[in-house]
Amino acid sequence: MNFLTAVHTDVGIRKKTNQDSLLLETAITDYGQVLLGVVCDGMGGLAKGEVASAILVKAFSNWFHRDFPGLLYKGIEADAIRQSWTDLILEQNHKISDYGLSCNVSLGTTVAALLLVENIYYIINVGDSRVYYLKDGITQMTLDQTFVQREMDLGRMTPEEARIHPKRNMLLQCVGASGVIVPDFYVGEYAPDSVFMMCSDGFRHLIEPQEFYDKLKPECMATEEQMKETAVYFTELNKTRREEDNISVALIRAY
Repeated sequence: MNFLTAVHTDVGIRKKTNQDSLLLETAITDYGQVLLGVVCDGMGGLAKGEVASAILVKAFSNWFHRDFPGLLYKGIEADAIRQSWTDLILEQNHKISDYGLSCNVSLGTTVAALLLVENIYYIINVGDSRVYYLKDGITQMTLDQTFVQREMDLGRMTPEEARIHPKRNMLLQCVGASGVIVPDFYVGEYAPDSVFMMCSDGFRHLIEPQEFYDKLKPECMATEEQMKETAVYFTELNKTRREEDNISVALIRAY
């Protein structure tokens, strides 16, 4: 596979600091072009959330350059990626927590990471940043680790109730602020001429999935300039609709 990419982030209309951090990296390997994408949303309301998200993004970047080549050389396996990423997240959970204790502050971050190798995707998720897949429709690939998602899974809340529930933004775990971290891991095949959208929650609260699909479907993403323009369009639409969180998105077109 080959990839077109675009990234956009905005502080939004209310916050003074952008606590989101993003990463998109590609490399040419014996497996063809490979891609790593990461979106981290530093915890809103917690001091120095931007530090937590930046620490974790840097750790994934280091992994891509230092550890990933060895995994490729051995012959990439899903269990090896899962274990390597889980170890990374647990290590950074302690690092961020220790940093917070040393500064007497609370900080944490979500993480959604995506690795594309040949026609296989690998995803790991902690929190409520999301990965979507767009081909013949739009599919949410990750499941939020939130109070309202858990209640919906247990049949105690409807999606309509979840949208307006006072605890709709409450995370069950986040990196740096949870004693125990259990990431969700996903692996599967994807097709050429498809799009992945990775975003913080501020990018998707006020926009319906069909709105995303209408402008982000593969045939609309022919160039990186088009992708960037569309990312900016949705960011400004969010601000017009009075989204108060930081707003961040990474777009990947596979072809």
